[in-house]
Amino acid sequence: MTGREVVRRAIEFRNPARLPIRFGYFGIDDTFYLKWNQIGAGDENTRQSYDEWGCLWERSEQANIGQVKGHPLLDWDNLKNFKFPDPDDPSLYSGMEKQYRENAEGKYVFVEIFMLLFERLHSLRGFSNVLMDLYVEPQKIAYLADKIVEYDLEIIKNIDQRFHGRIDGFYCTDDWGTELNTFISLEMWNDFFKPRYKKIFDACKKAGWHVWFHSCGKVNNFISGLIDIGVDVLNFQQPRVLGIEEIGKEYAGKVCFASLCDIQHTLPFKSDEEIIEEAKLLLDCWATDSGGFILMDDGNGEALGIPASKRKVMLDAFLKYDPYRKK
Repeated sequence: MTGREVVRRAIEFRNPARLPIRFGYFGIDDTFYLKWNQIGAGDENTRQSYDEWGCLWERSEQANIGQVKGHPLLDWDNLKNFKFPDPDDPSLYSGMEKQYRENAEGKYVFVEIFMLLFERLHSLRGFSNVLMDLYVEPQKIAYLADKIVEYDLEIIKNIDQRFHGRIDGFYCTDDWGTELNTFISLEMWNDFFKPRYKKIFDACKKAGWHVWFHSCGKVNNFISGLIDIGVDVLNFQQPRVLGIEEIGKEYAGKVCFASLCDIQHTLPFKSDEEIIEEAKLLLDCWATDSGGFILMDDGNGEALGIPASKRKVMLDAFLKYDPYRKK
């Protein structure tokens, strides 16, 4: 069974032959990330960089993704002359076919849009401004959100036209919570964000792609809504914040989880025995007999201060307790 088939079967609850793995840290990967020429956060080895939306990223001395410190639409007056990026620029897609030919065989192929909607909004406007805009400037923030959705839809369309039938999944990021709760109410999320996400996810489904959604924080309130609008895989890196047993009881078998031991509370600080225990607990609670779990690392290298030895303990534990290889 190829890596592609293992991943697809896990997502679709069709009895994978083993646990699917996306663990780039150790070079073990059943997937292939087909990159279009999105700048994203830019060069993480530089102290400053701009993304394609004109947002300024700044970093500390240690290489890391950084934070947006320059928001081009901090003042709404700037919207009048703001130049939105062009999703139809052919240069965005150059080199993709070569990537595919050289790397995709036997792999589950996915594409990504970094900072899908909410994160793009607050990178443009500033975080506090967006939260206030939802109440005091609903028409302006709706206009900006719709422009972002239009861009996302065009990117999806253009990639699908070039690789129709050859891509398996779509990965996107929008962090939605603190360690205590979501940034906005469920009512506001349902009213403003859910229908816009649905447009994007519907386009992915039309292209034949699974939808992978990453979010940090305690986003329990939004999980049901994400499943309702087509999310197939939830990428969570803080399972302790969400509640491992709680999430398993509510959602195991309803959605596939791409996860790992908690990157904040467990991997940096806990003993090897506790890491092993948490890996087993995640599989017991979030996986089902027919699928529903993918081991996926955090993708942050050494930036979080998690030593390689701890990651190796975790990897070995997941492989030892693989619920699918035993069949």
